[in-house]
Amino acid sequence: MISRRLLLGAGLAAPFIRPAAAQGFPDRPIRYLVPYTPGATNDNVARTMARALLPKLGQPVVVENKAGAGGAVGARFVADAKADGHVLLNASAANLTIAPHLNAVGYDPLRSFAPVASAGEAFALVAVNADLPIHSIAELIAYGRKHPGALNYASPGIGSVGQLRAALLADEAGFDAVHVPFPGSAPASTSVIAGDCHLIIDPIAAPHVEAGRLRALAVVGATRWDAFPDVPTLGELGLGQDWPGSGWFAMFAPAATPAPVVARLNAAFNGSLAEPEVEAALRRFGLRPEALAPEELAQRLAADHAAVGRALRRLRIA
Repeated sequence: MISRRLLLGAGLAAPFIRPAAAQGFPDRPIRYLVPYTPGATNDNVARTMARALLPKLGQPVVVENKAGAGGAVGARFVADAKADGHVLLNASAANLTIAPHLNAVGYDPLRSFAPVASAGEAFALVAVNADLPIHSIAELIAYGRKHPGALNYASPGIGSVGQLRAALLADEAGFDAVHVPFPGSAPASTSVIAGDCHLIIDPIAAPHVEAGRLRALAVVGATRWDAFPDVPTLGELGLGQDWPGSGWFAMFAPAATPAPVVARLNAAFNGSLAEPEVEAALRRFGLRPEALAPEELAQRLAADHAAVGRALRRLRIA
């Protein structure tokens, strides 16, 4: 009789008990996977957010770089991790909207992850080696058309946003250019500075433009970048207006991560975005911070994944 009463009592109380997976979360350090090399914009964003999340979550958020396959190696690691919120992905849009169209990455971008929070959309600069006799997008297009195949562009790897954007620019402007992939944005920008490559489209070009090592021709973004007020957007020049969204950075957890854990992470992440020092840091990296609910991030991912797929097929990249 006593056992039966205890069981009945436990059954009545059960609906009022918080899910076990959400109790005391996090109870150990969180691993925050960056699927690119150190020094890339993704890495800078992750380290900024990791520092901001520590006081809100009460546990260290440890950034780990796991690069390879256009970001797919790190993304797959998180997709395969235990779904308890202690292993997270700092995704660039390319990991989830580009790479899966190009290769068998080992995860489904729409089903293998739980969207958590968005850091924001990133500006990027269309930049060339400072010694090239090219000072505008018009001159770049004229040079490319006059010298078919002579121009090359560096990117953080096959399936990266940099590759997609440069391919879209060449296609829309009507010139040929050769893709030269690198294992990250930092070595890609170094190649353009050295003159081994001619062009790069990436946020990481910003400090090199400021230092005079690269020359900015245009901004990829809905508006001009505050740090470069004299550099026109591609849209102002009549280009890039229908390109798919592929420049955002966001936090994802493995699929089946409990909703209370996702909610806790989302609240901490969005609270960090509201802090002036965090916002300023992200803006230095070329982001427009944007707080989203998990559902909004899921909608953006689905729409961009479909649009990028259409663009890759049209460009015959996928």
